[in-house]
Formats: sequence, structure tokens, C-alpha cells
Amino acid sequence: MSTNFNQMIKGKIVTAEQLRSSIVSGSKVVFTNGCFDLVHQGHIDYLSKARDLGDVLVVGLNTDASVRRLKGPHRPVNNEYSRALLLAAMVFVDYVVFFDEDTPYELIKIVQPDILVKGSDYRPEDIVGYDVVTAKGGRVETLDFLPGFSTTAIERKILENNK
Repeated sequence: MSTNFNQMIKGKIVTAEQLRSSIVSGSKVVFTNGCFDLVHQGHIDYLSKARDLGDVLVVGLNTDASVRRLKGPHRPVNNEYSRALLLAAMVFVDYVVFFDEDTPYELIKIVQPDILVKGSDYRPEDIVGYDVVTAKGGRVETLDFLPGFSTTAIERKILENNK
């Protein structure tokens, strides 16, 4: 990887405080979050559609400790830095911000996105941060997943192939 490209990618991985000063005033900020452990075509489709909703896409990324609490001791497969680099390398992801809690609620309060995005397996009013975003006049969107692509399905396939 070239030095310039590497620096550009690393520059997209920021703290919440750095993010607040990096976003250009007046930009429509879209926020989504997840573990993004085994990145696949479904993630790419989802994140590119999320970015199409606004000017800046911020991805809240669960830390390794947070993923272990949510998914169990066998996860994550890839460490948080590797997962962040993969996300930051995507042209439609503008910023990646770690959060260590089980939900990104505190991060959403800091970021104050205009649009909050999650998968369509959620009802908008049940999405963490719904109250924060709608209170400021923003909206919560759900996106359909690309059929046949999920980390759980990939994990299941790997386990079946190793029997």
C-alpha cells in the first residue's frame, strides 16, 4: 500500500472529538454502526446505500471488547484496527469511530447525525439513538439487506467446511 493511500485511510479513523471538528458545517451527516467483522458484499451494499442518503458517512465501529460481549468469546475474528482499516479503505466511508459500549448511544449524542441508518430487521423507533436524531429534526432510515449475505452465514459455512 502506498504511503499516501495509507495516510489517507488512517486519517479517516478518528475519535469522536476529532470527528466533531472534521465535519464541514452544513453537511448532511449519516451515521450507522456495527461490528463489521467479516466484511462481505452485503456490508458493501449496505454502506454504499447509507452513504447515498447524505454528504458524509460516519461508521461507529464496536471495539474488540464490545464485540466479545455482544457476539461471544470467539469473536471478533479480525481485530478492531484491521476492521477499521477495511472500512476506511472504502471510498463511500468518510469516517470510522470506535465505541466500546454495547450500543453507540453516547457516540450518537456526540456525532448528532442528520440521518441514522440500520438494517430493515429493526423498526425505526427501536433503533438506538432514534430519540437523539428525531429530537433535532433528523430522520431514521432502515435499509434492506442484500439477500444471502451475512456474517453468521459465512461463519456457519466455515464451520461446516471444517467438519
